[in-house]
Amino acid sequence: MRALRTVFAVAVSLLVIGTTAKAQQGKVSDSEYSTRALSAAPESVAKEAAVVRMEEDGSMRTLRAGKNGFTCMVVGTDKMCNDANSMEFINALMTHVPPPDKVGISYMLAGDEGASNTDPYATGKTADNHWIVTGPHIMVFGPPSKTLGYTRAKDPDPGKPYMMWAGTPYEHAMIPVAPAK
Repeated sequence: MRALRTVFAVAVSLLVIGTTAKAQQGKVSDSEYSTRALSAAPESVAKEAAVVRMEEDGSMRTLRAGKNGFTCMVVGTDKMCNDANSMEFINALMTHVPPPDKVGISYMLAGDEGASNTDPYATGKTADNHWIVTGPHIMVFGPPSKTLGYTRAKDPDPGKPYMMWAGTPYEHAMIPVAPAK
């Protein structure tokens, strides 16, 4: 139940910053949405992951219950599949509170559309926010990710592991697993 509340809190937070996502998600069937969301994870994880979808009123609707602790969703055009600890981390980011002291993993095997590598709250590319697009990758959240020794450069090579949002409470490891398309 706690994980479901965390999913709901993350969804509400994402709704606030992603009204475009609602419009895009509303244009596809639940079946197509589920297929997109599940494409974020390896098949072995996806086959037992929950799938949730944000409704226009900000509520989360479970399209499929999960059996393995992972929750898959589409946020804007980005597809992700997160374990419970990652959901807590993302919720902390969205609600501007300190992240949990837990290790979490998130799959984004469909890659992403880009984000600022220095500003966790940037919503678009600017001349100075170090926008970066990463191909298929996993993210590792929590204090241990900071000990991996990956570059903390503002403009890293997105084909190699790097730390996103270095120096902020939301710093986490980005680990590419294939080149960007």
